[in-house]
Amino acid sequence: MSVQATARIAATRDGALPVLESAGPLALRRTRADGPYTRVTVVGAMSAPLGGDRLAIEAEARSGARLRIGSAAATVALPGREPVRQATYDVALTVDEDAELHWLPEQLISARGSDLRMHTRVQLAATARLVLREEQILGRHGEETGSLTARLTVHRAGRPLLDQELAYGPGVPGGRGGWDGGAVLAGHRAVGQLLVVDPEFGKQPAEPRLFGETAVLTPLAGPAVLVTAVAPDALVLRQVLDEALAALPCTGQGLRRSRGNLPG
Repeated sequence: MSVQATARIAATRDGALPVLESAGPLALRRTRADGPYTRVTVVGAMSAPLGGDRLAIEAEARSGARLRIGSAAATVALPGREPVRQATYDVALTVDEDAELHWLPEQLISARGSDLRMHTRVQLAATARLVLREEQILGRHGEETGSLTARLTVHRAGRPLLDQELAYGPGVPGGRGGWDGGAVLAGHRAVGQLLVVDPEFGKQPAEPRLFGETAVLTPLAGPAVLVTAVAPDALVLRQVLDEALAALPCTGQGLRRSRGNLPG
């Protein structure tokens, strides 16, 4: 039997959480804060998402709020009892004026036989700040990947900032020679991205640069940068993304501190 559940979070300037609603396998826990940040951890209450599940998280950092959201463990997409049933996992993030949101969950693992479509939607006010990390691991140790489609859509001040979609696994157009070919993954099984939005980039833009041989920082058409990386495993991927975050020239002090204050 499939599960439909939406968990909700809202944080305010004074550190309160007027909305903290767990649902289904998505259990939300307020955890120890550090400095001005309100911190929430997503704890998986059961195995999910399974084939056919419809899961969602909605989070809002209201005007002036400082919110950090992480997870206690990796999320594993698993096949359901009924074959060929796609699961969905939707994330909606809203960051109001002078607010800051760090969305840094642990990895998403696409297990063999699973079929998951994930869509992260972000709405940012003009003075909002964002640190967003997404990591996908294609298959558990020694197994083939499942089918995974991940889309990230970001709007800032009502205008598009980023809209991209990545797809891997069985059934993807172009076959394995496409998504696993030399122009995409080249045999790597860990892929991730780090998006940082900060109005300070409007005054001090970041320069394009490489991190190792398989990661690149790209300035966006707006006060934001996107780091895209592939790696042989989850550990190397995290190290590369952490290195990129530490190297960013933005002056927002809270952005760099995120590396040590969330799980992972």
